[in-house]
Amino acid sequence: MFEKLAIMKVRNDEVLSKMGDPEIVNDQRQYRELAAEHHRLAPLIDAYERYKNIATQIEESEALLKDDDPDIRDMAQEELAQLTPEIEALEQHLKVLLLPKDPNDDRNVILEVRAGTGGDEAALFAADIFRMYTRYAESKGWKLEIIGTNETELGGMRDATVSVSGDSIYSALKYEAGVHRVQRIPSTETQGRIHTSACTVAVLPEADEVELDIPANDLKIDVYRSSGPGGQSVNTTDSAVRVTHLPSGLVVTCQDEKSQIKNKAKALKVLRARLLEKMQAEAAAERAADRRAQVGSGDRSERIRTYNFPQNRMTDHRVGLTLYKLDQIMMGDLDETLESVSTHFQALALSANE
Repeated sequence: MFEKLAIMKVRNDEVLSKMGDPEIVNDQRQYRELAAEHHRLAPLIDAYERYKNIATQIEESEALLKDDDPDIRDMAQEELAQLTPEIEALEQHLKVLLLPKDPNDDRNVILEVRAGTGGDEAALFAADIFRMYTRYAESKGWKLEIIGTNETELGGMRDATVSVSGDSIYSALKYEAGVHRVQRIPSTETQGRIHTSACTVAVLPEADEVELDIPANDLKIDVYRSSGPGGQSVNTTDSAVRVTHLPSGLVVTCQDEKSQIKNKAKALKVLRARLLEKMQAEAAAERAADRRAQVGSGDRSERIRTYNFPQNRMTDHRVGLTLYKLDQIMMGDLDETLESVSTHFQALALSANE
């Protein structure tokens, strides 16, 4: 591990040197590539430098344990007691940083929330989950662009799609995909009975146009008049767009914008993300032996989390995490949940890598 770290340290020094070269500074493409590489290496090199500094301090303290002065030996013992767990934690952190990187981690995402079983209550819950994620994204300073929403008359959502942009968005949200279940008393329930319903969340890594070029002949594009809940007209022009990818049969619709051009652009963005996910899922299926590092089977039918409103409880079934602060979580306080889930799957990846 440390030989690999030393090599990466040399490479990082080379990258920094090249980034200072006037010729490369003027070559925007090459400079961006080097800057991205430095961005990936920097956390690893910083942790490695801290590790080496602490290792040096430990060597010095161990040497002082042989000193004739008992006070100096006591001081050295105290310092070792403090430094030993610190260097052990750093070593574990370095192992995590050295894990094979998910190629999608730095991508922006298309986040989709769809009502599942439970009728109107499922649609209301889907709207709550959608707001939870948008509030969390806003708290992080991420950029949100609504792709499309399909609302119900009661204020719920049959489905909603949003583009989320920022730093390492997929890395932060990738474990949120799956079935989210709710247990609560619906506002329409007259006898106070707790109902169970669900919604599904999909987190799709966003694909660039250049990276995933779709031939025009592979697309069928239909335009039609937008409509709102209950058939209410949104506008009087054919601005809504339905894009069908003929080879795969994937269909994406978008009608949130008044402009047909904007709706088409948003629909194509979602289509590229779904095609990328499909391609990567097919590739992953061919590497079945390596699927330990993935979230279960990756099937969205897996129930990952339960939100119990009467008990103010959220339980993540994959990691055994239970928090009694559901009110805060629904307001977008997701840091503790996301960190616990990420740590769990990092530990699984480490054990599989040993």
